[in-house]
Amino acid sequence: MFITFEGIDLSGKSTQAKLLYLNLKKLKFKTLLIREPGGTLISEKIRNILLDSQHKKMEYLTEFLLFSASRYQLTNEVIIPYLKKGYFVICDRYYDSSTAYQGYGGNLDLKIVKFINKVATNGLKPELTFLLDIPYSENLRRRQRLAVGKDRIESKSINYYQRVIRGFRKIAREEKSRVTVLNGKKPVKELSKIILEKVLKYER
Repeated sequence: MFITFEGIDLSGKSTQAKLLYLNLKKLKFKTLLIREPGGTLISEKIRNILLDSQHKKMEYLTEFLLFSASRYQLTNEVIIPYLKKGYFVICDRYYDSSTAYQGYGGNLDLKIVKFINKVATNGLKPELTFLLDIPYSENLRRRQRLAVGKDRIESKSINYYQRVIRGFRKIAREEKSRVTVLNGKKPVKELSKIILEKVLKYER
């Protein structure tokens, strides 16, 4: 089963992806946790290019194509082979992030984004996607509390992030059968319990 976690930075998606991985492992399921961009040697090198704060002049289309190249490598080298071996594959971000960040956030043509998403994934869709939804003000609050810096993408404007958030919410409305929206401000343990129950009850 292929499960993805989405949301803006500091929404809690990475925490919940890891907790689901640990919970499924405790239940003796074969489980793999990966991240995007990354997950392979090639994809990790692309990740370094994408997040490098020195690359401030990177165009949104360049950004999107790099993400897509990383995704194609990850999908073919890791995700599909492990799904065939009967694993739960949990991915921290997948193509919904490209639709939200480069499509809605970067104002790229959504028809082009969706077409390349399909190519970059070999048509593979997650069976379940969890969107950890928080307002941008909560991102700022958490960043201040944790005293964490910003990479190239995290340094973009508030208006950009508002478009990204609206994009994620629109994706969720359009794909209600796949995407579960969760209030990212809820307690971590409460969210983890909801997610595990949803995964275990899922009928293919």
